[in-house]
Amino acid sequence: MNPPCARCKKIVYPTEKVNCLDKFWHKACFQCEICKMTLNMKNYKGYDKKPYCNAHYPKSTFTAVADTPENLRLKKQSKLQSQVQYKEDFEKNKGKGFSAVANTPELERIKKNQELVSNIKYHEEFEKSKGTSAAGGERRNSHDTPKYRPEPEMHRGFQPQAPSQQEPQPQVYTPPPSTPSAPPPSSGKRFRAVYDYAAADDDEVSFQDGDLIVDVQQIDEGWMYGTVERTGDTGMLPANYVEAV
Repeated sequence: MNPPCARCKKIVYPTEKVNCLDKFWHKACFQCEICKMTLNMKNYKGYDKKPYCNAHYPKSTFTAVADTPENLRLKKQSKLQSQVQYKEDFEKNKGKGFSAVANTPELERIKKNQELVSNIKYHEEFEKSKGTSAAGGERRNSHDTPKYRPEPEMHRGFQPQAPSQQEPQPQVYTPPPSTPSAPPPSSGKRFRAVYDYAAADDDEVSFQDGDLIVDVQQIDEGWMYGTVERTGDTGMLPANYVEAV
């Protein structure tokens, strides 16, 4: 027995039968529920066992859930549980250090700016310390030669008396200026280069493997200050490129 059409309720014969969406349709009755456009098995979309075209296919939307007392209670309980879990994890991980932060472009920019600022600050402090050490050396040199003041001869049994106003004051003996002597040998530390190094900044020095570096002063664990004996250049150099002689 031939089944009826799902739209017009008339008998559907095999030559014009369309079997779709668990129903039988005439080819001409297989239409969109909204615009009545004739559909086929390739361009139809089924919703609630009814055919629709692509333009009028019903869109599923989400419904907002009202804040009922039960929902509010569950929300508050979930928040409390999350806080308890956070405190437990915090107590477990306390003292183990901070977790690694992903290197985002913003963090990379901030990190680069901090490195530039630290380098500028380091060079400023180094220039100040170098100027202070040079000024201190000049002040020390100006007081290297003390004035000679001869002591009065003390004989046994002689009692010194306070000079009267009529007695002349003793003259201060000033020795004649002596000829300048040769500068003393350098007392700084001596190091030998074990690698080649090319200066990366104006206040650094370049050297080659085997060069002798004199008058070396330790700045910190990573840098020194000295003079390359082969070239006569003075500046900063990395400490891990040299070894003590």
